[in-house]
Amino acid sequence: MRKKDKLPWHTEAAEYELEYGTNTLEIHKDAVRPGERVLIVDDVLATGGTARATADLVERIGGKVVGIACLIELDFLHGRKKLDGYDLFTLLTY
Repeated sequence: MRKKDKLPWHTEAAEYELEYGTNTLEIHKDAVRPGERVLIVDDVLATGGTARATADLVERIGGKVVGIACLIELDFLHGRKKLDGYDLFTLLTY
């Protein structure tokens, strides 16, 4: 998963919201095999936009998101709400 125009091959893209605007993520179309189980790991869960866009892209190319793990959750931004339905684990919550 990378920001827009950083990957050198055929990609799928998803736009997502940040606390201060929008951005776009891309994934190689062949990064995940159909039915492959994927754990998404991110450093910070803020608004939930990045993790949600990542999950959407993984599922769009055929993967199954089995969980989302973040080192830090900024609870006051309520990002967890965007990830309803996913098994979510955060190490530290602020």
